[in-house]
Amino acid sequence: MFGMIPFDRSDNNFFDTFDNFTRDFFRKSNAELPAFRTDIRDTGDSYLLEAELPGFKKEDISLDLKDGILTITAVHQESAESKDEGGYIRRERRLGSFQRSFDVTGIEEGAITAAYENGVLCLTLPKVKPTEPETKKIFIQ
Repeated sequence: MFGMIPFDRSDNNFFDTFDNFTRDFFRKSNAELPAFRTDIRDTGDSYLLEAELPGFKKEDISLDLKDGILTITAVHQESAESKDEGGYIRRERRLGSFQRSFDVTGIEEGAITAAYENGVLCLTLPKVKPTEPETKKIFIQ
């Protein structure tokens, strides 16, 4: 039965070539790839942060903002069972927790918005509008 033989799964996907190289290169060190992929785009007056969190429910994701640091945490618990009448043939459980933090200095913290759809968390991070120095006119008497 193939499920009883330990093996190393290899993904020979062209798009994962860099990630596989990094995993192989740093295999013996403590360096790890980020918990989940994140893209940050400058849209002019704000930043758009897109975090890929496939398989998570909206309730599994929490966003915390403290001292100018935005922390995205996602906790996932999954269990799958296949049973035969005589006993277990296969029984699997997974629990995963992912967390990343971002410095959000220069962001208007009260105006951050978030949406989660199709496994992608989208955060709109509005930039703080620069304050222009106030000009005062002084009248001569």
